[in-house]
Amino acid sequence: MNSVLTKVKYDFVGSFLRPQALKDAKKELNEGRITREDYDRIVEYEIIKLVKKQKELGFNIITDGEFRRSYWHLDFMWGFEGVEHRKGGKGVQFNGEVAALDDTFLNGKIRAKAHPFVEYYKFLKKYEDENTIAKYTIPAPAQMYQQMIVPQYYEITKKYYRDNEELINDIAIAYQDVIRQFYDAGCKILQLDDCTWGAIVGDAAKQRYQSLGIDIEEVKEQLLKVNNLALENRPEDMIINTHICRGNYHSTFFTSGGYESVADYVFAKENVDGLYLEYDDERSGGFEPLAKVSEDKNVVLGLITTKKPELEDKEFIKERIYKAAEYIDLDRLSLSPQCGFASCEIGNKLNEEEQWAKLKLVKEIADEVWA
Repeated sequence: MNSVLTKVKYDFVGSFLRPQALKDAKKELNEGRITREDYDRIVEYEIIKLVKKQKELGFNIITDGEFRRSYWHLDFMWGFEGVEHRKGGKGVQFNGEVAALDDTFLNGKIRAKAHPFVEYYKFLKKYEDENTIAKYTIPAPAQMYQQMIVPQYYEITKKYYRDNEELINDIAIAYQDVIRQFYDAGCKILQLDDCTWGAIVGDAAKQRYQSLGIDIEEVKEQLLKVNNLALENRPEDMIINTHICRGNYHSTFFTSGGYESVADYVFAKENVDGLYLEYDDERSGGFEPLAKVSEDKNVVLGLITTKKPELEDKEFIKERIYKAAEYIDLDRLSLSPQCGFASCEIGNKLNEEEQWAKLKLVKEIADEVWA
């Protein structure tokens, strides 16, 4: 398989803690004390510093840390025609905390246009070198689909779409367009971040859908369909991976459960090159479902948590990797943190030095396991 994952055995998901200078600048922007142009210059400066740090740590893949966005998913959706957003939404209940999220809903049919994230990628790409390649992270098509069919927005969606199939088709066509925009800008690695599969595992999800009168297996078919339709006609030399998450907001989580109930769909049938999988604690279940990963995919084991500052025991993580290798060849595995360090601006409950220590540990373990 022509995938960077066969060569690079250590990676990170994408988002990083926002530096204090960036937080201060955002506050000043919101208070009208600096211009948007001033703010953008500060963002670019902090991205350059971040990329330099990633290279110093020996990582071959670089990202912009998602420094230009407030949310890992919603900001991207705002870049399509037909999508509106409003500050001050009710948010989403996580484990012990409500994630503050802007309301994001439809005001027309979903259509692609020149997406601002492509321009953000072009800035990042300038800092590639002979040892590094830039990847960009965007929410999966299924994430956008799920956003528009949750109860608080579904009645609005039905004003513009007669059924879910029509919605799925428009999302897929719009994503195909944006994927091509990224490719034409030189992007060779795109990562689809996807909480829909992580949210649908476990008994809680089954009960939630039953209460809405929806068959959970039908939902899984729809998630798989929108993701795969969006990937039709993708460039052959573009690597597209997916990251599956159970929620990562201010060190809290959204749901728990093993991958058994979704492995027959996303592990076996989703047309991506690699899977970044959350495996940092018992909430993720065992490694047995890895046996269902199709032979054309690699797996990045998210064994190092970004939710806590304490460093994992190196030997314990090695044991976990070898345990996973009982179900999928070691050569098809690599290592990363389970998620980003700041899926939203608020970030997780650790500091920047603890963040870098986590990444150092990832590389040290990978170098020893795959030496």
